[in-house]
Amino acid sequence: MIVDGTLGGGGHSEALLARGASVVGLDRDPSALEAASTRLARFGPRFRPVQGRFGDVLALVDGPVDGFLLDLGVSSPQLDTASRGFSFQHDGPLDMRMGREGETAAELIARVGERELADLIYELGEERFSRPIARLLKARAPKRTHEAVEAVKAAVPRKAWPRELHVATRTFQALRLAVNDELGELDRALAAIPGLLAPGGRAAIISFHSLEDRRVKQAFRALCGEAPDELPRGLPVQREQRADFVALTKKPVIATGEEVANNPRSRSAKLRAVEKKS
Repeated sequence: MIVDGTLGGGGHSEALLARGASVVGLDRDPSALEAASTRLARFGPRFRPVQGRFGDVLALVDGPVDGFLLDLGVSSPQLDTASRGFSFQHDGPLDMRMGREGETAAELIARVGERELADLIYELGEERFSRPIARLLKARAPKRTHEAVEAVKAAVPRKAWPRELHVATRTFQALRLAVNDELGELDRALAAIPGLLAPGGRAAIISFHSLEDRRVKQAFRALCGEAPDELPRGLPVQREQRADFVALTKKPVIATGEEVANNPRSRSAKLRAVEKKS
């Protein structure tokens, strides 16, 4: 049995089911569960949808399992639906919740202080203009995505707008990560892997930005008994590392040019995988 911890539109689960696997699909988004369940109904009892956060996988799934897949970030259906508030390209309520519980991005901006908001945008979005952006977001208190985009545009000098990214990309990323506690969710999922997988089981995680990839890389290195990157080379200190896993990807797998041409959103994707020793 394989756990698809980020069911989304059901594409990954469909590919696994087509190859004969049994799949449990997790998602906190009821709309995603409903749509994916319809798409995958032809596979009958081999597919089981479960509503919940992938960080709670040990409580949601009876293990051990043979595989655990995560495709991190926002799904295409969420991004393309204006009413969900994830996209800076489509106007809609400034929501960004992957589920239906908790505060929206607009409520987060209204609740936190300017300094806290600036720190959040800097740390989660790696945005160097976080302070002027936070100042304008607090002043304008946007309720819709395009209002938030206009605040970001006004806060960042035109000559400093990035060439490869929309100027609001990093701010929207930071707000989304904060609203959904995505890094905390990832940390909990990474900690669950040893207890979730059966011997010979595999965990594969696709990340889309450095904050996620760094966490996955370090967690997988630890599982494979490797010293973390921050341990200086040549230091006369040996850390006991138990190697219960082996790396299946020495370096992250990235999309080919053809894949990026077919799916531009894959351009920043990085896949890492490990296997639990038998």
